[in-house]
Amino acid sequence: METKNIYLESVKKQMLYYKTIADKAIDQLDEDQLFFSTNEDTNSIAVIMKHMAGNMLSRWTDFLTTDGEKEWRKRDEEFENNTSTKAELITLWTKGWNCFFNAINSLQPEQLSQIIYIRNEGQTALDAINRQLAHYPYHIGQIVFCAKMLKKTEWNSLSIPKNKSKDYNADKFSKEKSLKHFTDDEMNKLK
Repeated sequence: METKNIYLESVKKQMLYYKTIADKAIDQLDEDQLFFSTNEDTNSIAVIMKHMAGNMLSRWTDFLTTDGEKEWRKRDEEFENNTSTKAELITLWTKGWNCFFNAINSLQPEQLSQIIYIRNEGQTALDAINRQLAHYPYHIGQIVFCAKMLKKTEWNSLSIPKNKSKDYNADKFSKEKSLKHFTDDEMNKLK
C-alpha cells in the first residue's frame, strides 16, 4: 500500500477511535451533566462539543476548494451554552463528524500536497489534517476528563483501568508479534 494511502487510513482509524472515546464518555453522562461548568470561564462538555462540531463543519465543508474558516461560521457562539437538549447536541456533534469523515473519505493520496487555506494562511492538506488530528483529541481529552470528574466513582474506564497496567501488558506480551494499527484492539474493547 502506498505510504499516503496508509496515512489516510491511519487518520480515519485514529479519528474514529477518538470519536468513540468521546461518545463512550458522553454516554455515561446525564443530560444535565453535559451542560455543567464549574464557573463562567470554563466550558461545559456541551460547549466543547458545539465548538468541535462548528470547527468540523467549517474546516471540512468544501475542504479543498474554500477557506477552512467559513464566513457563515459563528465561532464565538460555539462557546455559549445555548443548546438545550442532549438530543440536539448529539445531532450537531454527529453532523460535524459526518462532515469530517465524508471529506477524509473523498480525499485521494495525491491531494495531500494540495495547498488549502485556513484564515488565508496556506498549508498542505496533509498539514491541515495533522492540525485537526491534534486539535480534536485535545478537546476529547477535555471531554473525558470532565466526564470522569462528574461521574466520580461511577466512571467506566475507557482505557487501561487504574492499577491494571501489569495485567494489560501481560496480556499483550502473551501474544505473537503482529502488525496492526494501535486502535484495532482498543476499538474492540470500546464496543
